[in-house]
Amino acid sequence: MHRGRTIFAQLMDWLPKYEFDTCVRRYGGNRRVRRLTCYDQFLILAFAQLTFRESLRDIETCLQALGAKVYHCGIRGKTARSTLADANEKRDWRIFADFAHVLIERATRLYGDEDFGIERLVELTVAMRGEPFARLAEELFTAVARHTGGTPPHDDRTLLMVRRQG
Repeated sequence: MHRGRTIFAQLMDWLPKYEFDTCVRRYGGNRRVRRLTCYDQFLILAFAQLTFRESLRDIETCLQALGAKVYHCGIRGKTARSTLADANEKRDWRIFADFAHVLIERATRLYGDEDFGIERLVELTVAMRGEPFARLAEELFTAVARHTGGTPPHDDRTLLMVRRQG
């Protein structure tokens, strides 16, 4: 039996929660919220991206299948489809855009001197805007494979995606 925290929760721990909360306060994202905070919404959407969910119904079904493990993923709010739909409709998108800029700045500091270069990563991300995450990931892996000359990318992908600061 598994004991401890889920991999998703451990991965989300690397994100700067203080910076996210600053973005939320800037736009009043948690004002008049009863069930689903901005951070819970972000966690649910990040979980959906990482597990290749394609619709609100799909997200809801997947989270319900986890049962009590949803809490151990760090998601504390109600995960009903209608609640998430309301949050997606009413929340200011600039909260998540500002947080994305914070993450890009951190990635720039961490990877600015890498051979692959943050410029190529940003170019690829901008070019793939609006595409599903799976397609973006596929293009990113292809770009890394081209950069490495076809050598096995088992470590390159991880190094490019995640590097713990400090």
